[in-house]
Amino acid sequence: MRVAFATCSAVPDGSVDDQYVAALLDADFRVWDDPTVDWSLFDRVLVRSVWDYSNRVEEFLDWSRSVGPSRLRNPPAMVAFGADKRYLTDISAPCVPTVYLTRGQSLPSIEGEVVIKPNISAGARDTGRFASTTAAADLIAKIHASGRIALVQPYLGAVDERGEISVVFIGGALSHVLTKRAILRGEGVAPVTDGKLRVARAMLEKDLVAPGTADDAETSLAVSVHNQVSARFGVPTYARIDIVLDADGQPLLSELELIEPSLYLCLASGASERLAVALHAS
Repeated sequence: MRVAFATCSAVPDGSVDDQYVAALLDADFRVWDDPTVDWSLFDRVLVRSVWDYSNRVEEFLDWSRSVGPSRLRNPPAMVAFGADKRYLTDISAPCVPTVYLTRGQSLPSIEGEVVIKPNISAGARDTGRFASTTAAADLIAKIHASGRIALVQPYLGAVDERGEISVVFIGGALSHVLTKRAILRGEGVAPVTDGKLRVARAMLEKDLVAPGTADDAETSLAVSVHNQVSARFGVPTYARIDIVLDADGQPLLSELELIEPSLYLCLASGASERLAVALHAS
């Protein structure tokens, strides 16, 4: 079976975390928007470090459909679902309370700190933490000017204490759990890196993510979300389900990562091998 890992021009050789599993599969890294690539030459195309897709989401979704559901993993319909954070309204599970603010709508009144992010984004770009929705007006206006929808959420203080819990599924089974420290560490828009691929600076910190654990409630939530995705689109080759805790310590779905999440395979023994097996079996 000939395999390609889809990446972006900023990292043409793929992410470091993907290179071992690519070697196991004797896979090639190919840039998703390179017009010279003949995707029909590959039996499987695994969507991985396509970290620029949100800048041209419609073009990216057209590309995914052109590769086709028999070849692309995760498949195009699943990719389209995961590309827009309004999927939170489509998941039957406790989620972070979210107001979706379209252009021209009045700012909602939320007590305490808020998080603002676009419905389509990656790398924590155009994402910020503010003392109020009024303080966030400039970022909301920027999101609207780009044609996107602004998500307004309460900032949950448990993220500063425990961090975010990420439950990674590979080939339909729970593979490993990660803990990620807070990305938004103060008032304002998250600082981003310079260069071709701009991401939140905090995401590049070596100690940002560590192996973690999930308790029964967190695991149950992650399994429920994974099962809903599987029932609708088929079993994902990979999925990362990000969870935060509310003020009462109850788990809430924060984000559902089905397109290009860092899976931190190097932090979990056997994870690379599990992904290689899952791709062969899909």
